Amino acid sequence: MGFREEGKWWVSPSNYDKEVTEQFNFHPNIKILDTTLRDGEQQAGIILTKEEKVEIAKKLDEAGVHRIEAGTPAVSKEDEEAIREIASLGLKAEVYCFIRNMKADVDLALSCGVDGVIAEIPGSEHLLKLGAGKSVEWAIEKAVETTAYAHEKGLDVIFFPADGSRASIDFLMDTVEAIIKGGGHMDSLALVDTFGALSPEGAVRRVKQLQERFPNTPIEAHFHEDFGIGTATTLAALAAGCSAAHVTVNGIGERAGSVALEPLVMSLEALYGYDTGIDTTKIKELSKLVEKLAVDPVPHTAPIVGDNIWRWETGMPSMLWMNVKDTDPLVMLPYRWDQIGGEMPKLEVGKKSGKANLNFWFEKTGLSVDEEKQGDLLQAIKELSISLKRTLTEAEFRELVAKHQ
Repeated sequence: MGFREEGKWWVSPSNYDKEVTEQFNFHPNIKILDTTLRDGEQQAGIILTKEEKVEIAKKLDEAGVHRIEAGTPAVSKEDEEAIREIASLGLKAEVYCFIRNMKADVDLALSCGVDGVIAEIPGSEHLLKLGAGKSVEWAIEKAVETTAYAHEKGLDVIFFPADGSRASIDFLMDTVEAIIKGGGHMDSLALVDTFGALSPEGAVRRVKQLQERFPNTPIEAHFHEDFGIGTATTLAALAAGCSAAHVTVNGIGERAGSVALEPLVMSLEALYGYDTGIDTTKIKELSKLVEKLAVDPVPHTAPIVGDNIWRWETGMPSMLWMNVKDTDPLVMLPYRWDQIGGEMPKLEVGKKSGKANLNFWFEKTGLSVDEEKQGDLLQAIKELSISLKRTLTEAEFRELVAKHQ
């Protein structure tokens, strides 16, 4: 893939300069692990029923998401039943559940029929001592016992030291090594940025340090958006060699949210030329489904899935769009709307509009106004738009046209 893929995207050629790409160390088979049904639901006020979780899981699987974290069975009986049903669907995706480092949680996971577990324990000095009131010896003992038991029972184990990004690197690595040497097991180690506190550069540094210390243990990226750069930080971690990225649909999650599936996948595809295996044409409908079921509106300007990113009101870009939309629309877009299952861009009429917007709406409505009256019509549109502080509806446009015929 390259910076311009006909019918797909047109991004900066600098992204593909050899001096840039030779720095990358992408894993050959990156997994996208979606945690909408667990970390996403942890957003205050979001509640997903068993039926809704099953519906979302099916849609994630249709899109080709590699792993679905179906929830935490210990949270409630309904969560347990949802996980069990999702695991029984025969999805192409691997199904995981989130557990505490307790044998009882492993048994519960086994009863649900999942493929693997994400085993959490406080992963920083301060979270252990000040938050949980526990010692590092306690954490090591629990992690050894639980991860070894899960492995013996045939479950894939992702070890999840919460807040590991803020731990001193020596503490984190020494703890992980003590768990492994003590008989614990981890098929992969999550670098967990619980509070979104990693910069892209800091993530690369920490990933490389973990890889050097544990060369046979894949590292996964689980980051949050507290500083609004979680997606960029995850991309940096993946370029440094992380084997999986943890995401949620629409970026829902605690506080400022999690890394959103939509911009991460599209960035990998278009900006980095990495084939994720995700069917990006399913992204928009997946976003709409989660928006509806979570009752959490997606901002109109949200990257990839926001409705307003496919609209123009201002005269100059509207004119440019009209000139290229039928011949080479990528002149005015970084990627095509159909790549994410969206609709072709539309023009609005309002304060900032010009003749191109009028022509679009004449075509849309089948109406017309004599050319010498179009300037007055455009002025009337601007004045009404200013008074309403928004663009106009079709009914309002029709009414103004009728007054200028």
